[in-house]
Parts: sequence; structure tokens; C-alpha cells
Amino acid sequence: MHTRSTVPPPPIPKAPPLPPTPTTTSPIFFGLGLAPGLLDALSQLKIHTPTPIQERAIPLALDGKDVVGIAQTGTGKTLAFGLPMIQRLAQSKGQGLVLLPTRELAIQVEENLRRIGRAIGLRTAVLIGGAPMNPQIHALRAKPHVIIATPGRLVDHLEQKTLNLDRVHVLVLDEADRMLDMGFAPQLNKILLRVPKERQTMLFSATMPSEITKMAATHMRQPLRVEVAPQGTTAERVTQEIFIVRKEDKIRLLNHVLSEVRGSVIVFSRTRHGAKKITRDVRGMGHAAAEIHSDRSLAQRREALEGFRSGKYRVLIATDIAARGIDVKGIELVINFDLPDDAQDYVHRIGRTGRAGMEGRAMSFATPDQRGDIRIIERLTRKAIPQTNLPAELPPAPPRPAFEAPERPERSARPFRGGASSQGASRGRFRDRYATAPTSAPDTYGNYPRRRANSPRRSGR
Repeated sequence: MHTRSTVPPPPIPKAPPLPPTPTTTSPIFFGLGLAPGLLDALSQLKIHTPTPIQERAIPLALDGKDVVGIAQTGTGKTLAFGLPMIQRLAQSKGQGLVLLPTRELAIQVEENLRRIGRAIGLRTAVLIGGAPMNPQIHALRAKPHVIIATPGRLVDHLEQKTLNLDRVHVLVLDEADRMLDMGFAPQLNKILLRVPKERQTMLFSATMPSEITKMAATHMRQPLRVEVAPQGTTAERVTQEIFIVRKEDKIRLLNHVLSEVRGSVIVFSRTRHGAKKITRDVRGMGHAAAEIHSDRSLAQRREALEGFRSGKYRVLIATDIAARGIDVKGIELVINFDLPDDAQDYVHRIGRTGRAGMEGRAMSFATPDQRGDIRIIERLTRKAIPQTNLPAELPPAPPRPAFEAPERPERSARPFRGGASSQGASRGRFRDRYATAPTSAPDTYGNYPRRRANSPRRSGR
């Protein structure tokens, strides 16, 4: 009998450290090996100083090395892979392929690459779901230098034989951990089998789970790891706070906060139903608001993002599916109307503010029974989140009642083993929420009532 090997893949070696530079000198793109045309394009866009991930990854990528970059959102990853990819493609006459988890992120990356490559005639094609196939086929016939795609739509083109990947010289997997979380592993495997083996591969991820290490060991050639922030790191210049508030008082609290803030705001909802309800309420408060979630068409999402970026909308309500595709400068406040199901998503959410060294602010609304969820987030980020008192017009949230074991006189000598502690129960709900189908209707914000971990199931009587 053959057994599957459980030996973990070897760790990815770190890239060598950069040579020391004078402390009085800021890093510049000029010394990274970029071509004059790209330096001119950066100068015209008023981009003068590389971010840490750009400073570390660009020289390695220009040398043709396979790179694994570990960095949070908002750290400049698009230029970290985009600049060397454009330069190497100009030298090799090959094609670049960038894979991303969401349509919004694909659109954002394509816009950034097009801005950089406009002066040198860069042609791009975006292949994403929710958009008609024919315009994408026409874009492919124009022989684009770079294809930006989501895995599902790229596989559609491969199966319909409207796309050939034989000319791919540079492959980029951006937000690789997110693609695996969203179930794109089968599509990624199909794509990786179709691209040439002789290629350069760059993989970028906010976290480094074992699946990413295995992917790098299988599909990359002696990759070097560049890590600029440990997993769970939140933006340094983001001020965080949390309100403990009853669910029925959340919308009143949101009204109070929006009346106090004058800048742009992103409000995150855990469900699309909740996002719709919040959007209606915010508009009823008199604020210009737009929404982004899975029920919105591609055209509606693009209009919402462009309107938010231009100032047409002051408030954007979004779900986690769109969190990593929002790249807008100067966002004053991020509000977690609902805590996310995954603590890592908290990091991605608040990464929308405090970008590029700017000040930012993140605020979360948690119900009294979510204190365990808050502790999970604090352990991940290694930072305590201060609690802010509710406004005077809102009643204080009641403290969470302590769990009491039922009396069992016939077994009074035995210690109670009726279930997990309240903290453990909260952790289980936080990680495995909705692992089974809901048994009752959602409330007005799309949230289903959850049975307490230690409460007995209904017997049907």
C-alpha cells in the first residue's frame, strides 16, 4: 500500500539583504535598474520613492529571479511586479499574465499598468467574469503585451480555445492566498499546466500558509522570499477603536459617526443583504453612498469605485469580496459595521486607510457576544484595540452574561463538561460561522441568528 508523503516542502529562502544606504538618503527608483522610459513614466506620475516591497522585489525580478513577496495590501505590490515585468517583456517580446482573485482587483491592476505603460505603447487585455466574452476575444486578437485575468474566466477562454498561453514569459500570481481561499486551486492548476515551463514566476501574498509554500515548491524555480511585513500586521499609521453596541443600535451609531466625519468613508458589511440595507439607510441620512458586492454588475461596481474615487460618493458600502480591489487614496475612515468571519479579513479591510504613509482611522462595531472575536483579532495583529464609549444618546450595551452550567444533582461529584468555554465558543463561531445551512430567516442586515455553543438544540416540541 502506498501512502501519501506528509513531508512539508522546504522553506523558501529569503532574498539577500539590500546594501546599506545613508540614513539621510531616501530610496529612489533610479538605482533599481529600471529603464529610462519607465523612470520617465514614474516621474510624470509623480511617483518618486519606492515602497519597501518595490525596493526589495524589483532588482530580483529584473535579474529574472522567481520571487515570493509577502506584503499586506496597500504596499505597492502592483508596481513591484509590474515595472520589472514590462521591462523584461520589452526585451524578450514575450507576454505577461497576471492572475488575481476578484474582478475589482483585476480592473485596478490593469488601470495601474496601463498608466505606467502608456508612454511606451503597452497593450493590455482584461479577462474577468461578469463581462461579455466577445470584447475580451477582440482584445486578445490585438496581441496584448499583458493579460490580467481572474482564474475562472481565463479557464473559460482556454476551454473555448480563444487564448493560447505559449508566449507567456512572465507569470504573476497576485493575492495568491486569497485565490486559494476562494476555491480557485483547480483553475490555477489547469493554468499552470498550460503556461511554458521556461518562464519567470512572481507570487505575492498577504500570508504564507502551507498551500502557498507547496505551490512555490512545485511551480517555481528556486524562488527567493521577500517579506516586508509579518502576517497580521496592520498599517502603522491607522488608529483603531471599537464600540460594543447592541445590534439594533448599530445604524444609529453609524448615523452619529457619519455626522462627525467629513472625509470619505468605507463601511464593511459581512453580507450582501446587509450591504443593501446599510446603503438604503445611509442614503436616507442624506449622504451620497454607493455599494459594491456580489449582486452588483461589473458596470455598477466600476461606476461605484470611480464615483467614490472622484468624490461623487462620500460613503462606499462593501463586502469582503471587494475589499482587496479598493485602491483609493485619502480614505479617512474604515467602519466595520460587522466583524468579518475571518480575522485576517480585518487586516485587509482596515488596510484601505492609512495607505502610503498617510494617517488613517478604523472603527469596528461589535455586539456584546463578540468579545471573543475581538480577542482573536488582537492576537493576530498583536495589538490591543481600545474600546470607545458610546454616544450619550445610545444606551450602553449590556455586559455579556456569564455561562452557568445546568445543575445535575445525580452527578454532583463529577466536574461539568458540558462544552467549551465562552472564549472557545466564540472562537469556534468566528472561524466556522455558517458551516451548516441556516435554520431561520436573516434579520434586517442579512445576519442569521446563531445558536450558543453551549445551549441545547431545540427538540421540536
